[in-house]
Amino acid sequence: MTNPFITKGYAGPDYFCDREKETQDLTNLLLNGNNMAIISPRRLGKTELICHCFAQPAIRGHYHTFLVDIYSTTSLRDFVNLFGQAILEELKPKGRKVWERFISSLKSLQAQFSFDFNGNPVWSLGLGNIDNPSLTLQEIFQYLRDTDRPCIVAIDEFQQITRYPDGANVEAALRTHIQHCTNATFLFAGSKRHLMGEIFTSPSRPFYQSVLTMGLGPIPLEKYAQFAKRLFDDYGKELADDVAPLVYERFRGITSYLQRVMNVLFLRTAHGQTATTEMAEESIEYILDLLSENYETLYSQMTERQRMVLHAIATEGDATNITGGAFIKRHHLWSPSSVQSAVKGLMEKDHITADNGKYRVYDEFFGLWLKREKG
Repeated sequence: MTNPFITKGYAGPDYFCDREKETQDLTNLLLNGNNMAIISPRRLGKTELICHCFAQPAIRGHYHTFLVDIYSTTSLRDFVNLFGQAILEELKPKGRKVWERFISSLKSLQAQFSFDFNGNPVWSLGLGNIDNPSLTLQEIFQYLRDTDRPCIVAIDEFQQITRYPDGANVEAALRTHIQHCTNATFLFAGSKRHLMGEIFTSPSRPFYQSVLTMGLGPIPLEKYAQFAKRLFDDYGKELADDVAPLVYERFRGITSYLQRVMNVLFLRTAHGQTATTEMAEESIEYILDLLSENYETLYSQMTERQRMVLHAIATEGDATNITGGAFIKRHHLWSPSSVQSAVKGLMEKDHITADNGKYRVYDEFFGLWLKREKG
């Protein structure tokens, strides 16, 4: 591997940092038939943790494992389309008999499948091909109930179903299907704490008390520092002791940003050379330069009041009481209602995030860019 600091996907245990307890707990609970929910902010490595669990010897080769990311979905039809596609892609490498069993179960879609030159099925269905998503969903769950191995199904960004036009009905239908699907265990991952909390802890919701919940925080600094230093050593390079703490503090231990900075720092460090804090700072600036045009476009698409509120939040890092007089005066804003309106628009576009009354720019690089370019 050219660069051991992976910035997308899961590349195996050698490139996966820590999460030993979380891996053991999650694997054991799933193997013992517990439906689970992982709730944590995005970019902390939920998806990679799920893949790491699926790669454990007790699961790999003994279970069919399916991971469905529904972040981009807006309807049940979208959901069913991605669900079926994820199952087929996972089954294809396991042989014709395995994937044929799945395709034959989708009676509502059988005529729509195409095949490549090797005779393997291709999920080339458009949303218009799914005439009755409720029926197709029922067929997918029938397959899960009847298949030759037990299954573990992970649905990533599960809170997205609350945004479907018929979200309440989708929740109820999924809960019913899952209750009767004794051959499968389900894992729901989500990054919107309040939405995930409402789904699983509100007595009026179909999924109430149906799962065990696991939170996910940042990897401890000492663990990540050991991991980063080992990878540099493995490739004949050295990482100065003060680099990992600097990067970790700058990005609050959020795995995605740590990996991105270390990836660039690694590529800018020659064989036999030592990566220093100065080089780490230069790597961060390099990343901001690469992203600058995209951020400038995002910034220009906002209203003036959204830009001012966003800049105020970026300046403070963790902004509190943002409709209070002190915050408004300090950042030369308008009225509390105008701040609330701007915040609503910024939240809807995921430009900012809120947790326990603290507001932050969602994208840490965007926050740094704002302070650098608009400060």
